[in-house]
Amino acid sequence: MRLLHLMVFVLGVLGLQAQVRPADTMTGVFDERIRSLQVRFDGDDFAMPVVVLNSPQRIRVSFDCLAEDRDYFRYSLEHCTARWSPSGLVDSEFLDGFNEGLVEDYDYSRGTLVHYVHYELTVPNEQVAPKISGNYLLKIYREDSPDTPVLQCRFMVSEETAPVALEAVTRTDIDYNATHQQLNAIVDVERAGVADPFNDLLIIAGQNGRLDSEVALRQPLRMQGTKLIYEHRPELIFEAGNEYRRMEFLSENYPGMGVEAIEYFDPYFHYRLRTDADRSEDRYQYDQTQHGRYFVRQYTSDESDIEADYGVVHFTLDYPEIPGMMIFLDGDFVQRRFDDNSRMVFNPATGLYERTMLLKQGAYNYQYLAVPPGASRGYTAQVEGDKYQTVNEYSVRVYYRRPGERYDRLIGTAACTTTL
Repeated sequence: MRLLHLMVFVLGVLGLQAQVRPADTMTGVFDERIRSLQVRFDGDDFAMPVVVLNSPQRIRVSFDCLAEDRDYFRYSLEHCTARWSPSGLVDSEFLDGFNEGLVEDYDYSRGTLVHYVHYELTVPNEQVAPKISGNYLLKIYREDSPDTPVLQCRFMVSEETAPVALEAVTRTDIDYNATHQQLNAIVDVERAGVADPFNDLLIIAGQNGRLDSEVALRQPLRMQGTKLIYEHRPELIFEAGNEYRRMEFLSENYPGMGVEAIEYFDPYFHYRLRTDADRSEDRYQYDQTQHGRYFVRQYTSDESDIEADYGVVHFTLDYPEIPGMMIFLDGDFVQRRFDDNSRMVFNPATGLYERTMLLKQGAYNYQYLAVPPGASRGYTAQVEGDKYQTVNEYSVRVYYRRPGERYDRLIGTAACTTTL
């Protein structure tokens, strides 16, 4: 009965997750029972989800299924281009062995109001092992429905033959310690065997794990020996944004950071967060954040993965309604997607933007992104503001397609934080 109530709540109040689209290769969840998807470098929760080819490094994927008993989940891999469209390679071209594995590591929740089964797997493994570098999309599906994934997630395999030196500065080509930050990168291709460095490479750069604001560029400013210099490129100038907001709900007994009240309405605890305010005109305030990540935590448990409970979290934002402009929550907990699950909805009765969702106890980073009419990406300026002092996390990936090859090699990666 409890599970039935949960299904009614998820479908009726939160709405369905975004449906699978054929061209959709973003990390995402497509089944309302799947929750708390995390894709991490095994051993370092703050590292990029990228492993070195033919190394012992692993990617760890974990998720919960809201259910009383185990489901039989299987998984497969798809190789993708640098821009995450399918490469079109057959399985034998990018994998050793068969392209299917069983998710065998699972455990049942203990002492929770919401019953769930927690699943984990690491790749590469004995069942599935990539043999070339590049972008990979891991798809998980129920054993009896192989054509209907319940979730999918991105990770990368790199050759690391092109070391990248990366820095992010606040003195940019369009302003000086104001509202932007700029990336400078040096890529050394001496060991990568690049035939035409000015045309055969593709550089992808991003900020804080966001997908909507990633940029791509090919040609460097200049070349010095075997080093490609990417400086003074307008594509590498990013809005500075603001430090991520933080909230924690670790217990049903006391309100954590950002929580105004805890109430129980059978069968769920509800966590009402303090109403967030517009920060665009505020002075910058430093706060050590995790750049949009979240971590599952239950304050009395050493096994939070299976002992943390789920609760209904209420987000509210005090911001005037602007016709045509949409406001979305951004962070790993919504898989960086702009969809019905992450969209804030304006409530005329309260004069607030609101969103309610079922989340697992833990510590969360989030921010509000505004998508103006006709735009395809979100902006921090409207709600969060752009403060040059913000400590952002930047990443760069270097792809190389050799003449005659049918896939994009990943030959170098790097990450850095802002230098003031």
